[in-house]
Amino acid sequence: QVQLVESGGGLVQAGGSLRLSCAASGRTFSSYTMGWFRQAPGKEREFVAAISWRTDSTYYADSVKGRFTISRDNAKSTVYLQMNSLKPEDTAVYYCAARRWDTGSDFPQSYSYNYWGQGTQVTVSS
Repeated sequence: QVQLVESGGGLVQAGGSLRLSCAASGRTFSSYTMGWFRQAPGKEREFVAAISWRTDSTYYADSVKGRFTISRDNAKSTVYLQMNSLKPEDTAVYYCAARRWDTGSDFPQSYSYNYWGQGTQVTVSS
């Protein structure tokens, strides 16, 4: 089993920055994909970013490309999401997730992930 614990959410003004953290514990695998998803009130959960634990390759949704950066610290078993130039439309609950494999084309799909964190609220004010 893998447990994911998120932190770093909060309230920021538009144009500001925030860094989310996701600490993984339990049995982990070097072939995992780690991802960030978000869900705004009344909307579907959407893909934000993903990183391969094995290769450090990164992938981003078009809506956040150039503003958000996903990274990982292997020694700490922690994944980060650095969010810059935040907009009110970024307001959502952000979830960390783990996918057992780092191959295949379905990594942007939430159903392909096996473990999920509890979520952390990010609110961006105008």
